[in-house]
Amino acid sequence: MANTGHQTNDEIRDKEVRLIDQAGEQLGIMSSQEALRLAEEQNLDLVKISPNAVPPVCKIMDYGKYRFEQTKREKEARKNQRVVEIKEIRMSPSIDLNDFNVKLRNAQKFLSEGNRCKVTVRFRGREMAHTNIGQDLLLKFAEECGELAVMDKSPKLEGRHMSIFLSPKPAKDAKK
Repeated sequence: MANTGHQTNDEIRDKEVRLIDQAGEQLGIMSSQEALRLAEEQNLDLVKISPNAVPPVCKIMDYGKYRFEQTKREKEARKNQRVVEIKEIRMSPSIDLNDFNVKLRNAQKFLSEGNRCKVTVRFRGREMAHTNIGQDLLLKFAEECGELAVMDKSPKLEGRHMSIFLSPKPAKDAKK
């Protein structure tokens, strides 16, 4: 059996331990040899569950079954978790209406799939003098996505890029 951080049976070297039986009843404080003898009589393992307590707490249990159930729970938790990706959409301040609508549809598709979306406007050359155009564009974009998404941060200029983050609305709010 792989070492998983719990001390079991002969690995427990403490002089005294507080013992808990399989049903969860406290059996009191006793020597570790006596606790191990009680566990072996029941054909179970003695497992140290709280090593920092004084005296350490040990429990009589079927350790193989416990590890199996623990790995099963971890596998189930991994199966249920979903990785949220951040999709990026880039535009320029002089974007045409049809191009804007295509970008908007892509963003709405990403948001409906449950992904976050970063919308960026890139300024080139003299466009830096008109950052307000980019800001208006981003605010309009966020407004158009309003029924599917919430704007996390207001438009922020970082170097030559201005961006916003859109997160999908929680499912209960989208149904209302």
